[in-house]
Amino acid sequence: MTTDHPYQDATRSIEQRVEDLLSRMTLEDKAALMFHPILPFGDFDGDGLFGLPNARTLLDRGITHFNILQAPSAREIAEWTNAVQAEVAKSPLGIPVTFSTDPRHSFSDNPATSLLAGPFSQWPEMLGFGALDDEALVERFADVIRREYLAVGIRTALHPQVDIATEPRWSRASTTFGSDADIVGRLGAAYVRGLQGAEIGVGSVSGMAKHFPGGGPQKDGEDPHFSYGREQVYPGDMFEYHLEPFKKLIAAGVSQMMPYYGMPVGTEFEEVGFNFNKVILTDILRNQLGFEGIICTDWGIVSRQFWGVEELTEEERMIKSIDAGVDQFGGETEPARLVGLVRDGHITEARLDESVRRLLREKFRLGLFEQPYVDVAAAEATVGSAESRQLGLEAQAHAQTLLKNDTGTAKLPLAPDTKVYAEGIDPKVLRKWASIVSTPEEADVAVLRVVAPWEVRGEPGDLENFFHAGSLDFHPAELEHIRTVAATVPTIVDVYLDRPAIVAPFLDDVASLIVNFGSHDDAFVQVLFGALEPLGKLPFELPSSMAAVLASREDVPSDTDDPTFAFGFGLRYQDWTQAVPPFRDAAEAEVESTQRWDLDRSPLSEILADPESRTIIHRHLPELVDNPMIAMAGAMSLNAVLGMAASNVDPAVLDELKGEMASL
Repeated sequence: MTTDHPYQDATRSIEQRVEDLLSRMTLEDKAALMFHPILPFGDFDGDGLFGLPNARTLLDRGITHFNILQAPSAREIAEWTNAVQAEVAKSPLGIPVTFSTDPRHSFSDNPATSLLAGPFSQWPEMLGFGALDDEALVERFADVIRREYLAVGIRTALHPQVDIATEPRWSRASTTFGSDADIVGRLGAAYVRGLQGAEIGVGSVSGMAKHFPGGGPQKDGEDPHFSYGREQVYPGDMFEYHLEPFKKLIAAGVSQMMPYYGMPVGTEFEEVGFNFNKVILTDILRNQLGFEGIICTDWGIVSRQFWGVEELTEEERMIKSIDAGVDQFGGETEPARLVGLVRDGHITEARLDESVRRLLREKFRLGLFEQPYVDVAAAEATVGSAESRQLGLEAQAHAQTLLKNDTGTAKLPLAPDTKVYAEGIDPKVLRKWASIVSTPEEADVAVLRVVAPWEVRGEPGDLENFFHAGSLDFHPAELEHIRTVAATVPTIVDVYLDRPAIVAPFLDDVASLIVNFGSHDDAFVQVLFGALEPLGKLPFELPSSMAAVLASREDVPSDTDDPTFAFGFGLRYQDWTQAVPPFRDAAEAEVESTQRWDLDRSPLSEILADPESRTIIHRHLPELVDNPMIAMAGAMSLNAVLGMAASNVDPAVLDELKGEMASL
């Protein structure tokens, strides 16, 4: 880079560089810096996502902060971020791009709020770290995230999420550390240290903590992505409790903050979404808590999720949010609107300068002006390394939480070579440890892996379909199946908890019960047979009934009456010694299915890339093939996607589709 101007000279102080660059920026340049939309991957001139402008249009508007969603491979991401940086380097000021991303290293299956791991190493959900309550592990995990993000050019993490999961029904509990403010705050601060280091520098990824002032206490557990979930309530008068984690993160130096969509109801605060709330953002966050970093709105608060200010125009919403203290508009794409507001005298250019200084300072601190490009070959070697994947697998296993353990044949850990009837487990993984049988009647034990229940919402393929909300009761048919198997043979049930589940109706029927917060079959089976220990403790309580949930207060932790399992409960293996898989012929252990796809495990992106498979899906469900939300769910299995996005489709159609896929 040339050093024709002081801002290009790395020997000068950051403040000198900021002021010099600011003095050279037009009003249009400044406004563009205050926008942070999604950038479509690949062809600059291809279609945009979700009806938004394409990459060329966004770059032509001078925007230099982008959230990236797709993640085909480490090499492709690195090549693409380099290409974008080369494109913006042609602009008069050469301001480099800051790339950001939602979480990518866990098991979430909601592409609207976090992304499946893809090429990145895979760890448990944040709830799993809450179950382990190990600050050193979280800091090490965040350091892995930092190194993998840096390798591909991602410099801002739209996380950690330090909301407190006090409302059991809330659909975003899985990406929190649980229901205890102290644990959430300590682990969140460790996460920030792992991402940023002692302070933001050239080796940092800046963290954007969310969702200020705490998004957990949603009325009836609904989510404010949707108008019916916009209300946030504090019947237990616990507003200050939900602030506690943010105080610890600010002390740890977190660089950015994202307010939530929700609007406070029945409090002293103005009943508008937090992104528009001046008391929340300026009086509390800035003045009371001393936060000096960047405030970036949640995505789309001007054009989509504008709760409490529905009657305002988009221009008026923009004015109100900037007046509240916002520095940047997440998900919005039209800087010209902000330029017009300044020219018409509704916002001063001096107010823009306040935000632009913060945003420029961050780019300089990250070293983007000196080194915006990444080493593509190094990206391939760093992202998803064998060491990181192994660490992630062990964390998944250790986060498993043992709630009930039989004294008979189903006591965990199981003995190698036990005859097992299994559902929801890859037989190739289980075969390394057990003798697999095809019916419960033949088995010594049955092992069932199930997921916490939810109610289907919205239309197939819509954003709403990907939020697990509503009742925590298992569906009657699933309960009956668990009881039938358990009546035949001693049964172990493993439940994936992305939020609490009501297990009381089958607890007495099963021999052993264990829960996980995102674990690969290999991690689970190693715990099942004693190669690794379950070390988790529940990061929230498991209510005994929906009546108890309905009677609880949304903002109060552990508030249901007589829970089946209390917060912090977790058993341990007694006199545990590490087991090893029994010797088996390698060919036997790795027997491959003759089918082209495993509909419970093969990634949808791979299935859709196969012309024959794509044709079958298009013939039966054409709306799935080109749906942008489905495109974002490419790492999910076909059956998982069909369970949400095709829940209202005629079962006969689904059976025919699955039959054709199975015959390939």
